[in-house]
Amino acid sequence: MVVDLARGLSARGHDVDLVLARAEGVFLADVPPEVEVVDLQAARVAAALPGLVTYLRGRRPTAVLATMAHVNIVAVVARDFARVRTRLLVREANTISDSAANSKNRRGRHMPRLMRYAYPRANAIIAPSQGVAADLAALLRLPTEAIEVIPNPTLTQEMLARASEPVDHTWFGPGSPPVIVAAGRLSAQKDFATLIRAFALVRGSCPARLVILGEGDERAALLALSTELGVREFVDLPGFQPNPFAFMKKASVFVLSSAWEGLPNVLIQAMALGVPVAATDCRSGPREILEGGRLGPLVPVGEAQRLADAILGCLRDPVPADVLRHASLRYDAKSVVERYATLMLGARDA
Repeated sequence: MVVDLARGLSARGHDVDLVLARAEGVFLADVPPEVEVVDLQAARVAAALPGLVTYLRGRRPTAVLATMAHVNIVAVVARDFARVRTRLLVREANTISDSAANSKNRRGRHMPRLMRYAYPRANAIIAPSQGVAADLAALLRLPTEAIEVIPNPTLTQEMLARASEPVDHTWFGPGSPPVIVAAGRLSAQKDFATLIRAFALVRGSCPARLVILGEGDERAALLALSTELGVREFVDLPGFQPNPFAFMKKASVFVLSSAWEGLPNVLIQAMALGVPVAATDCRSGPREILEGGRLGPLVPVGEAQRLADAILGCLRDPVPADVLRHASLRYDAKSVVERYATLMLGARDA
């Protein structure tokens, strides 16, 4: 999301810096050459505070966009210390009440209290969906209209082009059984355990296969579950894939099984590729994206049988691809970048 936004703002003629606590990660290769990467060389986000203060004093940017709760808090404190007039926007990607409730560490559980201090000090607070905005407003004790709702710049020409690249996987050959695809970090939030249970039920009616793209600390548990359910040979976890879009495009059904979300990009991307989708009705995003179930079935979180029925329904009677593609256009990157540019630059002149 950040790389696509940086690319879009740069294409509009703005000078863009990508300021990172530590310049590492798989997406660095996707940063366009005209975007300058600023490496603060910090071991963790909190340790980046002095470097960020120095950057703000030296560069004095017109506007800064921070995203993710702990980053947002550091950005607010850094601007206060730097004493610059830089316009600061903070963006929250997920329903933070769910993230905090499910956090396994003290920092995560205390994050809402820190957010109540920091977020109102920013010039604008951004959420990617109405659900995240409502959750954030309640948590911050602010009116909902105090939160700007701007979707992610999900639909890009680069994504569509990469989706046409070949997939090196034997399950996607001509005449092969249907393949169900999911993507995301192998974590409790994505609840792939429920998806595997649902898939085992699907196998009772259809010789399908399941591919889950992503990496995470639940890999061993998910593989053990697929063995326990007798579907191990039909489940593949190929790890992180730099081009998940090519897998999505060849999927028979794309499934989002999350326990909570903000605005799940993968659901929009699958729709843009004309792939039938099924999702849990989690907070938040899927209900908005799928227009209350018109564009794909919504099922309760954690209910494997209901998810299995939804997957089978998509296989038997899919929503037409052109309907899904048309619905995804509201997440076109160009229009989203324009809204960000207006918020970052327009209000400054006022």
